[in-house]
Amino acid sequence: MNEIQTKKVALYCRVSTFHQTNENQKIRLLDYAAKNNLAFDLYEETESSRKTRPVKQALLQKLRNGEYASIVVYKLDRFARSSRELILEIQELIEKGVGFISLSDNIDFTSAVGKLHFQILCAFAEFERELIRERTIEGLRRTKLQGKILGRPIGIKDSKPRAKSGYILREALKKQSNDESKGTFRSVESYLNNFEK
Repeated sequence: MNEIQTKKVALYCRVSTFHQTNENQKIRLLDYAAKNNLAFDLYEETESSRKTRPVKQALLQKLRNGEYASIVVYKLDRFARSSRELILEIQELIEKGVGFISLSDNIDFTSAVGKLHFQILCAFAEFERELIRERTIEGLRRTKLQGKILGRPIGIKDSKPRAKSGYILREALKKQSNDESKGTFRSVESYLNNFEK
């Protein structure tokens, strides 16, 4: 708690549609900060579509840079839209020494009990991924046994060889962008070298 008291925390709230309000979340978050005598910055996500959450992305970058000791949210589903997204982002924050607190879920991932909760959450997410993987493999096997051809249908573009240079660069840039969103920064050349091997 000493580190949280000497360094600011980030309060984050989000709504799913423009017709909703952040007020209930803000009241709980501000009350928590006041009761614990915390210095804080409040981040409100007002533009929240499936792919864009600019306030959250800016906040994640600040958390990665160590500008805050901890992030406090009203509820876990206000921070992430899927268990995979939640686990990946919280794991990254924990590894960087950033605390994560969810008020409604009564979870503090900086405590011993919170770390145990996080491990259980990860185990369930891994179990869910394995179930999906097994169902996919079974579905593909059944489809093959029925004599169906898997994959994209053959089309006119398949009669001509495709240029690979543009494709490789696009894929390298995609991988670089994906890694940067997780806090790993490497030159595009290192990704291109991996494709050439």
